[in-house]
Amino acid sequence: MQTKNIMIVGVGGQGTLLASKLLGKLLLGKGYDVKVSEVHGMSQRGGSVVTYVRYGDKVYSPVIDKGEADVIVSFEMLEAARWVEYLKPDGVIITNTQQVNPMPVIIGAQEYPENLVEKIKNLGIKLNALDALSLAELAGSSKAVNIVLMGRLSKLFDFSEQEWINAIEQSVPEKFLELNKKAFRLGRDYEV
Repeated sequence: MQTKNIMIVGVGGQGTLLASKLLGKLLLGKGYDVKVSEVHGMSQRGGSVVTYVRYGDKVYSPVIDKGEADVIVSFEMLEAARWVEYLKPDGVIITNTQQVNPMPVIIGAQEYPENLVEKIKNLGIKLNALDALSLAELAGSSKAVNIVLMGRLSKLFDFSEQEWINAIEQSVPEKFLELNKKAFRLGRDYEV
């Protein structure tokens, strides 16, 4: 199998690392060679965080270059726009429509770009945008955005829902399991 590339992008504290570990466990369990690489910005202060997940028969490098990502999962709109050049021409972006203001916007040095969903779609990109924050809150916690997005991502795979649930059970503390299962299903079942 040809190597597939998934980028998970967001800002510090959004759970991108848990999402990449969950995905890595699932893919390893399916028998793929998997490489996961974490690239941290100022993650403790809301800076950009990127994780590369590469899988296939044999993966030699954990790094994804521009134009190589089959899927970009973005936890925030500006991060989707920031990493768009890494997407393959036939790739897909799954993004949360939530807006998290970066420091230049917070201090008034810049304005948050408007109409990012439309701007990305106008590039001819397959964009799957959803309000993952509202779905996470419906599941019981705003911190479950990452699992909502994994639910949405699961629609691009031929793996069963139970295989994804098993990976969640291996990745999430037991006291948060039901909440995360609900968040996953809300993301998976969301109609765009």
